Amino acid sequence: MRTRIGILGMGGVGGYFGGLLAKAYFESDTIEIVFIARGETQKIIAKNGLKITTEEKESIVFPTVVSNDPVIIGKLDFLICATKTYDIEESLLAIKKCITKNTVILPLYNGVDAPERISALFPENEVLQGCVYIVSMIVSPGVIRKVGPFEKLFFGSATAPLTVLNKLQSILENAKMESYLVENIEETVWEKFIFISALASATSYLNQNISEILDSQSSRSVYVALLNEITMIAAVKGLSLPADIVMQTILKLEKTPHDATSSMHRDLIAGRKIELASLTEFVVNEGAKYEIETPTYQMVLDKLSRVSTS
Repeated sequence: MRTRIGILGMGGVGGYFGGLLAKAYFESDTIEIVFIARGETQKIIAKNGLKITTEEKESIVFPTVVSNDPVIIGKLDFLICATKTYDIEESLLAIKKCITKNTVILPLYNGVDAPERISALFPENEVLQGCVYIVSMIVSPGVIRKVGPFEKLFFGSATAPLTVLNKLQSILENAKMESYLVENIEETVWEKFIFISALASATSYLNQNISEILDSQSSRSVYVALLNEITMIAAVKGLSLPADIVMQTILKLEKTPHDATSSMHRDLIAGRKIELASLTEFVVNEGAKYEIETPTYQMVLDKLSRVSTS
């Protein structure tokens, strides 16, 4: 029996990491890679493959299957989810026939609320926790561009059997993926969330890229205020994050390509729906729950609620 791995969401994250898997297991006897895509993206990948460009090279990869029809997709052993957070429920329910009670689900979304939301839909399944550090985006349907050196993937679970986790790790490693099976995955996911939530909120609110935020005293102070509020919530939740997490996050930002911005900001500029609920509003709600003041997040939420199409 071949191990069947589905990739749901062919954007910057799903397209890039799914592409590495498709390349590694092309015509493999043991592993099948299934791209779950629809519309123009599906047509282009079926005909021409998925094109991935980096600063060094360009490659074209073909999955075993590309479809959005549950009958063609078939039953999945692993499902890697990387849609936008506002599409979690709808995209998963559309392929629920492909998810058996043994399907292991790995969410790679922006935000930290996905595992809980997926478990509510599929209470019998092992839902792992995961996050990635990468700057990548869709250039056009079936074409993904990756910027800069980052491409780390972290995952883990407090409940899944170690045999399952090790199997997935070896599949990812064999695909030349920089992946890490982490014991304290919740802390790792929250470290990433602190980075992405503050960045998405600041870039979108200020309408500035990373370089503009780092170079302006007033913009930087908005960004740092967001970091202070979200790290306070993480501390009250009992997560054991590094004492200098704010400093570490700023240093991480300084190492990110300076002309880059957050995917939420890119979506806002393009007039698309944005992940405001998972990246900004979630923090305001957690603050209310734990009685932590989040005035900067509230200010961002108020403005973006007015200007966005979310």
